[in-house]
Amino acid sequence: MSHATTTRGFHPAHPHDGIFQERVHDAYKLKGKLPEPTVCPQCGAVFHAGRWQWMKAPAGAHRETCSACHRIHDHYPAGFLTLNGAFFHAHRDEIMNLVHNHEKHEGSEHPLKRIMAVEEKKDGATLVTTTDIHLARGMGEALHHAYQGELEFHYNPEENLLRVSWTH
Repeated sequence: MSHATTTRGFHPAHPHDGIFQERVHDAYKLKGKLPEPTVCPQCGAVFHAGRWQWMKAPAGAHRETCSACHRIHDHYPAGFLTLNGAFFHAHRDEIMNLVHNHEKHEGSEHPLKRIMAVEEKKDGATLVTTTDIHLARGMGEALHHAYQGELEFHYNPEENLLRVSWTH
């Protein structure tokens, strides 16, 4: 029979009691609601009805850089997708088409979901950086669904950063 002991005055923290919950600090997240309409001067996306959308900016719209353009300017991705493996190298063009088509599909409805860069690494891997963690995750899941392989996720909540690795 096991016996749990506790130190007098010590109360174990529960994950939902808020005592040790750290707030995620994301410098790219809106601090408050933007005035509507607001247009991003870099990409032309419009903040309307509580979200960024692709639409024509109304005359007199406020101007504010969207978080995707801010991340691109700062070279500070939210998502990293690493692609590697013999299958990937044999089918690279086809796989990269799937990655770009996924971005195009997501970006048509969600202007903050964009590929920042595609970089060939010295170890032979390809690194795709994104402005949004959900885009990187979705690309990895689309590759896994289409081609199987090994899919891994590593999320860093303190930095709101996701690393996705797909190998096949």
